[in-house]
Amino acid sequence: MGQSSYSNAKACVVALTISYLILAASSGSFYDDVDITFGGERAKILNGGQDLSLSLDQYSGSGFQSKHEYLFGRFDMQLKLVPGNSAGTVTTFYLSSQGAGHDEIDFEFLGNSTGNPYTIHTNVYTQAKGNKEQQFHLWFDPTAAFHTYTIVWNTQRIIFLIDNIPVRVFNNHDASGVPFPKSQPMRVYASLWNADDWATQGGRVKADWTKAPFTASYRKFNANAKRVGPNSKSTSSESDNQAWSTQGLDAAGRNRIRWVQNKHMIYNYCNDRKRFPNGLPTECKNSRFL
Repeated sequence: MGQSSYSNAKACVVALTISYLILAASSGSFYDDVDITFGGERAKILNGGQDLSLSLDQYSGSGFQSKHEYLFGRFDMQLKLVPGNSAGTVTTFYLSSQGAGHDEIDFEFLGNSTGNPYTIHTNVYTQAKGNKEQQFHLWFDPTAAFHTYTIVWNTQRIIFLIDNIPVRVFNNHDASGVPFPKSQPMRVYASLWNADDWATQGGRVKADWTKAPFTASYRKFNANAKRVGPNSKSTSSESDNQAWSTQGLDAAGRNRIRWVQNKHMIYNYCNDRKRFPNGLPTECKNSRFL
């Protein structure tokens, strides 16, 4: 082997090694990253910490939370939702602080009867006040394979993404008197629970417990975020310089969110004049993408 070929081969090996180390550092383990919060053995960490399943039966659901709290960041989770007749079930992936005046950023997946689509329910709470719902139907079957759901939370905005396609932006209009979650650290939460009093077709379709247990699967949780609390460090070096800290929508992102909102949005509180007869919320007047 000539010197040039040897150098090129060595460079490839070094690059592959570095790529592997970066991947290993970011993939994490559910054993290290989360605590089971309820449901006992209905929540199972599998495959050496790489996968986690949540189950629901007529007695209880199940859930977990991140070991750490964060103040801003990018949070990714891959989910495969309950297949078949999932009516009455709600699968979640969200951020929340604690206390009476809590902040919260929600992805909720409302099940449906066999053959009918899931409803993706999003909301933003600040100081325990939400009422900022947007809902979508997906352009794929979320039960057939894993898909990546992402929350980007920075000081300017919150972005909800599915497979890196933005579906919703909630901008910071604090200057206009619209509260924005910016001071309370939040943990990451996930759960699977029974909400058949409201989740499916307004509660008209109930859970079919003969199909239980219902199971949803999670993997590849990643928090590229500012960790807070005792002995905490950011989960990535120079976190304030990470892309998420100033992330917005570029031209391609604006085109994608237009497509999602035109083709797949089924409810937007900013269009609900019956709900707000005295005028739409302030943020609805100030932003194209909410």
